[in-house]
This record gives sequence, structure tokens and C-alpha cells, in this order.
Amino acid sequence: MNTLMDNLVGLLTVLGIFAVVAFPSLVGLAHERRVDRQLRAVRASREQPSNASDAEGPTRSHAFVTTTVTVHS
Repeated sequence: MNTLMDNLVGLLTVLGIFAVVAFPSLVGLAHERRVDRQLRAVRASREQPSNASDAEGPTRSHAFVTTTVTVHS
């Protein structure tokens, strides 16, 4: 009976440590998914014309490319 309890305590300890290590990663993943959903919703709302003035003229697409040049020695 003592061996069974030792194994159970060891297993619960390992699972507890795993949960403590994995928790921040899972919270970050949930945050990233929420931000992605919000960005998709904004993009979808911008693609649909909201009033008649948007439908009359051509839409302008802005494409910005950001580059960084770093000199390595």
C-alpha cells in the first residue's frame, strides 16, 4: 500500500509541475487566438462596403512594406 501511495504522489507531483510549466503557454495561445479572431472580424467588416459612398468609387489598397537594414560586422 505504501508503494502505491508513493507512486500516486510522484505522479501527481509530475502532473502539477507540468501544469505550472504549460499554463503560461496556454494562456498566451488563448490570447493570440482571441486577437486573431478580432483582426479577422475587423478585416471582414472593412471588406464589405458600409454605405453607398464606398460602393461608388474604387477602393484604394495601401500596401506598406517595412524593411530594416542592419549592418553586421
